[in-house]
Amino acid sequence: MDTRLMALLVCPICKGPLTHEHGQHELHCAADRLAFPIRDGIPVMLEAEARALDDAPPPAGPLSAA
Repeated sequence: MDTRLMALLVCPICKGPLTHEHGQHELHCAADRLAFPIRDGIPVMLEAEARALDDAPPPAGPLSAA
């Protein structure tokens, strides 16, 4: 993911910083303990699509060309 884009993205709930978890294809918000998926190189910043970080990691799927 582009570092310029990462500098602009914040958690849609608390507006806090996000960390990019490359291996899981997710953006993590430590404050809210949520993981937002990155699909086809596009971050899905919807609360309904986020998973709690206390949950098990998502199943491994096909890798995108991002």
